[in-house]
Amino acid sequence: MALIVQKYGGTSVGSIEKIMAVAKRVVEYYEQGNEMVVVLSAMAGQTDSLIKLAYDMSDSPDPRELDVIMSTGEQVSVGLFSMAIKSLGYDATSLLGFQASINTDNLYGKSRILDIKTDRIMKELKDNRIVAVAGFQGIDDRGNITTLGRGGSDTTAVALAAALKADVCEIFTDVEGVYTTDPNICPKARKLDVMSYDEMLEMASLGAKVLHIRSVEFAKKYNVPIHVRSTFSKERGTMVVAETEDMEKVVVSGVAYNKNEARITIRKVPDHPGIASRIFEPIFESGVVVDVIVQNTSEDGFTDLTFTVPKPDFHSALKQVGVIAKEIGAEKVLGDEDISKVSVIGVGMRSHAGVAQKMFKTLAQENINIMMISTSEIKVSCVIEEKYTELAVRVLHEAFGLDDE
Repeated sequence: MALIVQKYGGTSVGSIEKIMAVAKRVVEYYEQGNEMVVVLSAMAGQTDSLIKLAYDMSDSPDPRELDVIMSTGEQVSVGLFSMAIKSLGYDATSLLGFQASINTDNLYGKSRILDIKTDRIMKELKDNRIVAVAGFQGIDDRGNITTLGRGGSDTTAVALAAALKADVCEIFTDVEGVYTTDPNICPKARKLDVMSYDEMLEMASLGAKVLHIRSVEFAKKYNVPIHVRSTFSKERGTMVVAETEDMEKVVVSGVAYNKNEARITIRKVPDHPGIASRIFEPIFESGVVVDVIVQNTSEDGFTDLTFTVPKPDFHSALKQVGVIAKEIGAEKVLGDEDISKVSVIGVGMRSHAGVAQKMFKTLAQENINIMMISTSEIKVSCVIEEKYTELAVRVLHEAFGLDDE
């Protein structure tokens, strides 16, 4: 008997018929003697509808109340799912985030899980019930409902798996696993049987929508094996696990891209100690994630500073930077939303040279200009014009031998 945590996304529970299909699938696991905890997202499109309602009411919805509204989508899903389980002759109970004791900080809309008290869930399991937990939500220390940000149900599932010491966390979605790149862009993309937490972290941070990045962080920290697989197939998907020696034999395991970034440049920044902190501290405090940062060589006591932020945060960050630029005496601030980032990823890069050079040469052969470069132990990223994204992905996928022949 195993304790299994499963998560089903919005497309998996997008209708009454699909919820019933998920319930039947969960019952199959339960009948094999497994203890089942099931995390559900809101039905496809429901969260967007709830957000639209909030913005119809107010141009600037109160963050606390917005979380109250958005959290109701998952409440509907777990209630319907538990009804479906009971209609099949089995017992189930639904728990909202606060009932499952998923405790978070109070950064509304982007809350982070601090701890989970598992007593209630373990009691329900002991009483032979299938437990359905609302994803994406929790409660802060003042008793307020919080949400974890878009994709947060993945984080809920992995955090629960870690807290419950589950044997595996299965993430069910509308794709059959993790691919070497987006199959919609590159038809020759291959499904990966296994990949490391670090590789998946890089893929998630670059916009791959298979797993939410914070869920992978939890999995790596607590060594939770994740099985990414399709709701609509019984085929084995992709296992995301701790790195093994065999993984290093593959130099590049995937090509990722992210069109959801924008670039901000501050011209003629006074170059003296503490200026970077002065610029970025207010941005970080507002919860904006800054990615690639490039600073030019100082000339005559001034330098140019360029960095990328998520597109949804672009206008607010640009406004903040404009105020700071005036305060520090910078010349001007420029913004650009027509960019994307393409990256090659692989733990094998740690022991193989020449990956960056091969990437630069491949892009140059297609006359694709590189605006910014960022590297890590297992990743090389280039910021390019957005219109070249698909071409860049395809030629890099071929250049690094990832095409499915």
